[in-house]
Amino acid sequence: MMGPESQGRTLEHIHGVHVVQRSPFELEEISQTGNFQQSTLPTHGRLTLGVNQLLKVHTVQKVWEQRPLCLRPIHGCLHGDRHLGERIANVLTSIPFIAVGIQAPRKNLNSKLYANSLIGVGIASSVYHSSKGKWRKYLRWADYTMIATATVCLSRALREENPKLLMAVSALCLPIQPLMVSAVHTGMMEVAFARRAVKDPELKLVHNVHKLSALLGGAFFVADDLFPEIPYLHAGWHLAAAIGVGACNKLLE
Repeated sequence: MMGPESQGRTLEHIHGVHVVQRSPFELEEISQTGNFQQSTLPTHGRLTLGVNQLLKVHTVQKVWEQRPLCLRPIHGCLHGDRHLGERIANVLTSIPFIAVGIQAPRKNLNSKLYANSLIGVGIASSVYHSSKGKWRKYLRWADYTMIATATVCLSRALREENPKLLMAVSALCLPIQPLMVSAVHTGMMEVAFARRAVKDPELKLVHNVHKLSALLGGAFFVADDLFPEIPYLHAGWHLAAAIGVGACNKLLE
């Protein structure tokens, strides 16, 4: 077998090949005293470390971008507020939530939390629809999270014996999946409302109003995503939802 030196001499006879014993590229650094010092690590070594770090950062970023939908707070952005009239309509139709929260019963701590959360929904919605620029997506997340918080508070106010595990999971999921939390606790509220309406005939009319407003609000909500070119759909959802939430106040009296 040929040693490194003999291999180098052999390669030197090949046309266009020039063998060097060490890398001519070395990094020089300036010390605090201003003198040049020769780095102990060759340039190609530092470049390798830099490339490895970039690859690690790229890998982490790629994994984060491919995370499952359950770990994404909000998917996409709302199409509304495309012109001043629609923006004003969405802000004005957010105010009824504040009014409903002020009028909500406050018999105990849970009902007080729910009433205050409704006021928070109205404020968060108004701020979101008034916003522009890069902060808009974060305010939309705050808006949906506040809605989910209100549904959790209502569920707690209607049924204090809710499983602690359910409430803990709901609290953990609030920041990352507010729509799922809203759906679960809204469903629980609907079941409680229907049972109360069967036992109490005086609630039947209110329950019917609530059902109609819930169906109309759901239709507006879906249409807002399917037909973004149609204006004022989101404002319609605001009004229908506010009527349905106002009917829920009867359950807390």
